Amino acid sequence: MSMISRDEIQSLIQSSGEPPCVSIFMPTLRTGDTQQNPIRFKNLLRAAEEGLEQWGLRDGEATTLLAPARRLMDDRIFWGHLDDGLALFRSPAVFKTYRLPLELRELSVVEDRFHLKPLFSLLMEDGHYYVLALSLKSIRLILATRHEAREIDLGDAGDLAKSFREVMSGLTRRFALESPAGPGAVGRSRIYPRHSIGEDDLKAEIREYFQVVDDGLADPALDIDRQAPFVLAGVEYLLPRFREASRLPHILDEGLTGNPDDLSAEELRDKAWDIVEPVLLAARRRAAERCVELLGTGRASAQLEEILPAACDGRVDTLFTARGVRVWGTYDPGERRVEPQVDQQSQAPGSEDLLDRAAVETFQRGGTVYAVERQDVPGGYALAAIFRY
Repeated sequence: MSMISRDEIQSLIQSSGEPPCVSIFMPTLRTGDTQQNPIRFKNLLRAAEEGLEQWGLRDGEATTLLAPARRLMDDRIFWGHLDDGLALFRSPAVFKTYRLPLELRELSVVEDRFHLKPLFSLLMEDGHYYVLALSLKSIRLILATRHEAREIDLGDAGDLAKSFREVMSGLTRRFALESPAGPGAVGRSRIYPRHSIGEDDLKAEIREYFQVVDDGLADPALDIDRQAPFVLAGVEYLLPRFREASRLPHILDEGLTGNPDDLSAEELRDKAWDIVEPVLLAARRRAAERCVELLGTGRASAQLEEILPAACDGRVDTLFTARGVRVWGTYDPGERRVEPQVDQQSQAPGSEDLLDRAAVETFQRGGTVYAVERQDVPGGYALAAIFRY
């Protein structure tokens, strides 16, 4: 079972070349009546088998294709390690499952390619950010999104992973700076420079230490995105010292004050999210406002018949699409003709979700895809797009 990333989505797109492709999505319970999970999964597999038969598989072929998925029904380890949602993808060449930190709507789809729109919610507002935990014992760097956190190994970055006393061992001054509060007291605070009582020498040494740290963060071996937001975490006295020493362009004004040493990467991620969320969502808000302004000018549209061909041409810069909304139909790229089904109650054989097709085409061609609730699509439409030209 894998976690979702942009590279994983790209891999699923590229591996969609051998149909039929089964995509299953479902919410999962981690507590309470967890026996509902395999029951729900069994029902979705039954729907997938019916879809495969409608797609044209002969007797027994659908059962054979879904056999690896069906074996999961009795896998207690599999069902014992879930998140809020489960996604499964199966084709003659691919079998992948993903536990997702997102409650998904139930869906079982058989198409010529994998159905991926539900996954874009995880990439959309989740842009990545860093939490830099500063301590005189150690430096920790966490790469985070809203739902994930990964501590970066600093071992190969020179002096970056060393403690203050190791880095400054050539200096004669020695001192201790202890946190006034335990890890449970880490909280938000704006980062202001404070002049300590006659400790100019101490501040100079700390600044020199942090210059070493800042140099280490520029090491290409770490592959750090220096343009991403950084949230500082540490004893209040240290945060303004690092800001003074650092050349990072996007250290946020608010930081987490307290002792971060005993907090896990996930705990630091969660505490930093309230600080970084408005920054990460600002781009989406600006895009939505711009889309509303451009509707009716030819530079934006809410019409599927205009957006899908433009997405295939690489003309869509930003796409908003509604979660849980599907438009079944077909698209002829040669004729550039979009034909929705007359009956939208269920997927007809040979049809696909045209909203999903627009999202995938936009993503593949470097556009930004926002999968949001329908009320958050500009104008309240099923989809809306800003064109590059």
